[in-house]
Amino acid sequence: MNSKLHTKETIPEISVILPVYNEAPNIEIQIAGLLEALRPMGRRFEIIVVDDGSTDGSQEILKTLQPRTPELRVVIFRRNFGQSAAMTAGFDYSKGDIVVSMDGDLQNDPKDIPGLISRLEEGYDIVSGWRRDRKDPFISRRLPSILANRLIGYMTGVRLHDYGCSLKAYRRDVAKNLLLYGDLHRFIPVLADLYGAKITEMVVTHHPRKYGKSKYGIGRTYRVILDLMLMLFFQKFATRPLQFFGLNGGLIFSAGFLIELYLTWVKLWQGKDIGNRPLLLLGMLLIISGIVLGGIGLVAELVVRTYYESSGKHIYTVREVLE
Repeated sequence: MNSKLHTKETIPEISVILPVYNEAPNIEIQIAGLLEALRPMGRRFEIIVVDDGSTDGSQEILKTLQPRTPELRVVIFRRNFGQSAAMTAGFDYSKGDIVVSMDGDLQNDPKDIPGLISRLEEGYDIVSGWRRDRKDPFISRRLPSILANRLIGYMTGVRLHDYGCSLKAYRRDVAKNLLLYGDLHRFIPVLADLYGAKITEMVVTHHPRKYGKSKYGIGRTYRVILDLMLMLFFQKFATRPLQFFGLNGGLIFSAGFLIELYLTWVKLWQGKDIGNRPLLLLGMLLIISGIVLGGIGLVAELVVRTYYESSGKHIYTVREVLE
């Protein structure tokens, strides 16, 4: 019984997730800053550093730090899998009821963590950081971010000032149910909204990068647009794909059918030759495309049903049950 009580007492209340990739000059400073910010809170915590296949000596530094830092846990990937995978691993290994994510480049300030947690405990499921005074180059970083934030907010209805800020606080059940693939870590608020989370944001400090180079640039804009299209599909048709593919397929098929019907009237009633008309080929293409889209919708419907039934997942989420 004593051993069980002791185990329960040592379970952390707060888990801080820190994905790093080639951040050797920053790691020790970041860990020290986290310890300085978290220890005075008087709450049990853990720091989970996920090394995303670094090649600059980051792993060796972490292996040196871990034995002399009891709150530190280190997860080392075999190769570089990307930030979404690193954050997912951090969520999977976390034990705290409150989970905090942040970048490992020293631009996020650990001193903001107590404030994020306090705001979370006001009744929110996610508190997202807002880098209102962002210390990044305007053309290559801030301008694309401003445009992306406005576009994502307008298209998804989840309106935040700063989607790209990694400094966030989550409730455990929300963090554990975020499925991040590809580069979807940028869309965590949208994914959380699909889960039914209550989201707010808080102004946080942002520091200029001192060491190392940023892993992001303006070249990621196209990937963000593709991910946004995926998010829009998730929001509206994730559990009913046939309505998306079937509706669009039906419209395309109908347009093609009307074109062919018109050409049939031209041929039979006006006696004109239609064999060389591009419109004939367009009508045939639309009809075939409509049938294909309808077939894709049926297959997608089967895949969705198989996914939910075989995995035991539900198409709903429950906040609480009162009995």
